[in-house]
Order: sequence, then structure tokens, then C-alpha cells
Amino acid sequence: MAARKVLTGARVVLPTGTVTGGRVIVDERGRIAGSAEPDAPAVDLSGHWVVPGFVDIHNHGGGGASFMSGTVNDVLKGVRTHREHGTTTLVASTVTGDLDFLAQRAGLLSELAEQGEIAGIHFEGPFISPCRKGAHDEELLRDPDPADVRKLIDAARGQARMVTLATELPGGVDSVRLLAEHGVIAAVGHTDATYEQTKEAIDAGATVATHLFNAMPAIGHRMPGPVIALLEDERVTVELINDGTHLHPAALEMAFHHAGAGRTAFITDAMDAAGFGDGAYMLGTLAVEVRDSVARLVTQDGSEGSIAGSTLTLDRAFKRAVTVDKLPVEDVVRAISANPAKLIGAYDEVGSLEPGKYADLVVLDEAFSVVGVMRRGTWVVDPQAG
Repeated sequence: MAARKVLTGARVVLPTGTVTGGRVIVDERGRIAGSAEPDAPAVDLSGHWVVPGFVDIHNHGGGGASFMSGTVNDVLKGVRTHREHGTTTLVASTVTGDLDFLAQRAGLLSELAEQGEIAGIHFEGPFISPCRKGAHDEELLRDPDPADVRKLIDAARGQARMVTLATELPGGVDSVRLLAEHGVIAAVGHTDATYEQTKEAIDAGATVATHLFNAMPAIGHRMPGPVIALLEDERVTVELINDGTHLHPAALEMAFHHAGAGRTAFITDAMDAAGFGDGAYMLGTLAVEVRDSVARLVTQDGSEGSIAGSTLTLDRAFKRAVTVDKLPVEDVVRAISANPAKLIGAYDEVGSLEPGKYADLVVLDEAFSVVGVMRRGTWVVDPQAG
């Protein structure tokens, strides 16, 4: 068996806090160990941070590849792109499409989940509100009939992790109950729900807010809407896209303050252009133009179209949270690793640096830029290579 590796000298972020000059021991199985042989090779990471690998539960693609329409090799290309930016665990998200096509995609993605390449499937659409459709094809939207929701769950062969619903639509609350019964996260999103309707969905079993603030009514002093209902309920984890485009810093600060570090999950909502560049793309059936790293739908009249996902990678979200939003590193680690891992039932394997878990970790320099990524004990980005 290969000798164990020892990472030394870094500030290591553990569930109990940050250890200065800490050690992380990686065994021959690619897991974190409690001890190592005296002659185990050491990697000196003095002056760096070591944090758990990032967990992205809402991601549509990257590296020029789409999880919605690409081949197996395309999906793997997108996954690899995000791994190079620190995301060692990724849930592949679809967008609105024909129900039979979505079932077909679920079959392909479930195979990759069974192989351990992705951590499951998130269906974002078609069960969303035409009033808050964002970058989804309105012609393909439908009410969340529990039978249709069940069709997608079955097609995913046990790999469905989350379904985003406009729970105020006919069948919405019943679909939430169905998802809860099958151990699938019901997420409130792309919704025009009232405060009261959102509370009803939460009581039925909804536990996630899909990209809070985006694609839902704004807060009103007489009609507080879904945002307040989702923020105030201890049962709900709120997704936040921290790219500086989707959320004003004050909105992110408010969400973090009210939900707390234990109920927030940073996501990318990334599309093909993440880690790839500006240009013309497709998001499902819709044309998208990415300019200055912002993705928007192409419109017939040339006006500014709706934001269409993001080009974000989680390393940028991490860096922004610490350097711009001034959040404590330990809180950011919870939001970007531990919390999403817990949501998808993977916290016994990933999401924190503890003995027995996979050696999934990210090495950051003093400026919080990625210089190393390890997944299951193997360097994806070797901090010694450069």
C-alpha cells in the first residue's frame, strides 16, 4: 500500500475551529487519518489555508459543457472544470425541458452518480411559475402534478437529490409531501407564492430556498412574500449566489444575518460558460449571451434579457465572501461545504476535515486563491506543481 501523506504547516479549518500550523493526514484509501508513519512524505503548506472541499448543490455546467444537453464526456468535462476550482462534490442540475427528455437525462446523470462522479441530480423546472420563469422556456412549464414529479424521481433511480417547485401552483403542496416521503429535497423557487403559501409549503416539508431573492417576489412591508417566510423558518436552508451580480452585498448580509451560518448554502447556479469565457451558449432550449462574465437570455428586440444562471465557480464565491463581505472564514466553510453536504445526506463522507471522511480539501493562499485541490486523496490541482 502507498504511504500516507501528511499536509503540514497550514491553518486548517475544522468543525471545532481553525488550527494554526495544523496537520492533515491522508491514508492510502484517500481518506483522512488520525496518524501517520514517521517517514510518511510531508507537504509543507505554511502560509496557506486548508479547508474542506466545496459542495455545490445547484450547478448546470461549466468548461463549455452543459449537464442538460451534453454527452457523458461533456458532463465529465464540466465536473472537472469545477473540481479545478475547489468543488469536489457536485450535484448536477437540469433546466426546464420536455418531461420525457428530462427523464432521459436523469438516466444518463444517474449513471454518473452511481459511479461517484457527481453527487446526484437537481431538477430545476419544469414545475415553476411562468411569472418567475427566469431563464426557463415558458412553453415547457407545467404544474407540479405529483405523478409527473414521481416520474422524474423514478427516472433518477435513487439519485434525485432536489426538485425546485413553485409550490403555490396546483399540485405543489402535494408534490412537496411526495418528495419528503421519498427523501428528496423540496426546494421553493421560481415562485410567485405569498408569505402564507410559502409557510404552507414549509409545513408540508420544503426545506430549501432556491437562490433566495432571485426569481421570487421582493419583500414588501404589507406583502412580505416568500423571502421573509424562508428566512425566518429554522427548517429552511437558503441558497445564495455570491457573484456580485445576483445579489447586492447588503442583501447577502441580511440573509446571512437572519438565517445564520448554519442555514445558508453558497451555490453557483453555473451554466456552460463557468470557467470557460464570454460568448454564445444555450441553456436548455434558450439562447444565452455571456458578456463580461454575466449570462443573459438573448432577446428578439435586443433589450437586456433575464440573467441566465451564472459563470461563477465556488472558489470565487469563497474569496468574495471573505474579502468583500467580510464573513468569518469558518462561517464561509459551513456555507460552502458542511451545510450543503448535510442537505444531500453526504456529511458522513464529505463537508468537513475529520478522520474517516474522504480527503476532499482545498488549499488557499493568503489572498484566498486556490493553489491546491485534493479529491479522495488525489491531487486535482497540486500545490507543489507551480
